[in-house]
Formats: sequence, structure tokens, C-alpha cells
Amino acid sequence: MKKLVIYLIPLLLVGMMAGCVDSGTPADTTESSIVNTDTNTDGNNNIKTEKPNVLTLSITTSVYATGLAEAISEKFKEKYNTEVRFIPKGTGGAILDAKSGASDAIIVHAVGSEEKFMNEGYGVNRKVFAYNFFIIVGPDNDPASIKGLEPQKALQKIVEAGRAGNAVWVTRDDNSGTNKKEINLWAAAGYDYEELKKEGWMRSTGQGMGDTLKYTTSENVRGYTLSDTGTYLKYQKEGLINLEKLVDKGEELTNVYAIILINPKQIDGKDFKESSKLAEWLVSDEGQDFIGNYGKEEFGVSLFSPAVPVLTNKEAPIYQWIVKYGFMKDGSKYTECPTKFRYDTNWNFFEFDSTEITG
Repeated sequence: MKKLVIYLIPLLLVGMMAGCVDSGTPADTTESSIVNTDTNTDGNNNIKTEKPNVLTLSITTSVYATGLAEAISEKFKEKYNTEVRFIPKGTGGAILDAKSGASDAIIVHAVGSEEKFMNEGYGVNRKVFAYNFFIIVGPDNDPASIKGLEPQKALQKIVEAGRAGNAVWVTRDDNSGTNKKEINLWAAAGYDYEELKKEGWMRSTGQGMGDTLKYTTSENVRGYTLSDTGTYLKYQKEGLINLEKLVDKGEELTNVYAIILINPKQIDGKDFKESSKLAEWLVSDEGQDFIGNYGKEEFGVSLFSPAVPVLTNKEAPIYQWIVKYGFMKDGSKYTECPTKFRYDTNWNFFEFDSTEITG
């Protein structure tokens, strides 16, 4: 009996100790410990690792719909332990979100709107990092016979076919970069966009690029629209649309993407340090290689082209097109970021004499 008691005492003590662990004072749960660390288990070792920082970007829908944004986020988190989250909208919507304080930086592609945003004091340290081209896409039977034409002539023929009841044009009509490019193209072709919208053959979606492409290809529409190359290739490859690339020639179709950091003097609480780090990575050799290779394996071609090597090497005529349609005037120079918009940085910014670009 005594031996039995002796054996039971250690078991009771172990049980009491376990009870103390379960019901006693909990581990530290102060706010600082929750925000700064996670506990990850690797085999039998408990390793505390820092929680990732979170960076929020308002971005154009084409960068998001193609999957490039998420791919960048994964790479950036892996390299810097910073998670990048996105608010995808057209350029106009992205700028409005940024002005309301929703984001730390923006990625957009409408230089006129970008310059206005920066002039209002919201944006600094703009860097151009990628480009591709806009294209006019439409049904394979091409009722307006525009295949291979220059943009202006193609649009004129679409108007003629539309007014004759033989064609439909679909416009995003959402103040996006694509929509702004479309408006400029209509003006160059000799038409007032607002007046054209009143004509029955032009349809407005008010949606992003992906949804607009899907509407354009729908059976009851089978129309034409302006698209960025990346979104078109992705949606066509995945069988979401059935549209032909009909017009892809002309420097005026150049589509330039830039990142702009939110001015910390204008809006408090923005992560200027981490957004600067993202901009630096995007234009670095590593970032440019990543962008240039994105989509090649799946689509056979990259969805976006890296801008930095083209600008560095002055690869004509593309670098001149990027500058002409994606840079801002600063005195006698074209620059990706005018001097007055540079804030607390030692970055080098691309600049070209205006005579080099326009002759």
C-alpha cells in the first residue's frame, strides 16, 4: 500500500502542474507582442518571426487583372517581409482613393492625371517602371474592316460602320488611363468623345478592363474596344473572351506605367519608407527582370516590358515614345519626375532634352 502511495504522489504533482499551466496566468498578450511577432513551429523548435509590414497600393485594373500585382506582392514579401495589398480601380478611381488617404502609393498609367495629382500636392518621387501598348480588338469577322490600319483611320472606319448599323464600340467610360487614352485617340481621329457616346452604336460599361472585354465579346454585342495588351492576352489565353487583335501599330498606342509615392507632408500616416523601397525594387535590375519575364512561360510573351533598360540604352524609337507619352515637361527637359515633386530622396531620375524627343 505504501508503495502505491509513493507512486501516486508524483502523478498527482504532474497533474497539478498541468492544471496550473492551463488555468493560470496566460502568456504575454500585450498589443506590442501581438503586432510585432508571430510564433511559427518548425519541427520541435518554436521560432519567433516578425510579422510582415503592410503596404497598400491603389492600382490600375490592368496591373491587377493580369496577375502582375499579386506576383510582385509575393516577391516583395519574400524579399523584404512586407505584404503589399491592392485596391484595383481605373486610374481616376485610384487617384481619388489615394487623395482620401486609402493608400501609401499608386500605380497608374495616365500621365496627365498623374501630373495633376502631383501638382495638388499628393504625389512625389514618380518612377516609370514598365510599358506595353494599347490595342484595338474586335470580332474575327471585323465588320468595319480595320485590321492592320493605323489607329486614327481604324476609328474613322468604326464610326462609319457604327452609324450604318454594322458595328458596336464599347467604351469603359470610367475615367481610367485606358479611357483617357481612348478619348485622346478619338480626338486625334477628329471626333468628340462625349458626342459619340450619345450615338446608339457606342456602349458604356463603367467597368474595369476585364469586365469590359467580356462584355465586348458577349454574343449580343460582338463589338470593338480599346484594351491594354496584358489584360487582353491573359483573358484570351484563359478562354474568357474571343476577340482578335486588329490594330496594334502606332506610337500613340504606347502605354506607360509609373509608381507615385504619397507625399507624407500632405497625408499623415503613410508608409513612405516601405513604398520607397517598393519603387526602388521595381526599377532595380531584379525588379525589371521580373517584370520582363512575367507571363512568358504561360503566354509565350511578357505581358509588360521593363522600361528602365530601354530608357538607359536609349533604344529608339521606343524610348522616345515612352518619354513622349509617359514623361512630364520640366523646363527644357522631359522627366519622369519634375524637380518640384522630388521629396527626401537621392534617386536618379531619367531626363531627356526636349529636342531629343520632339526634334
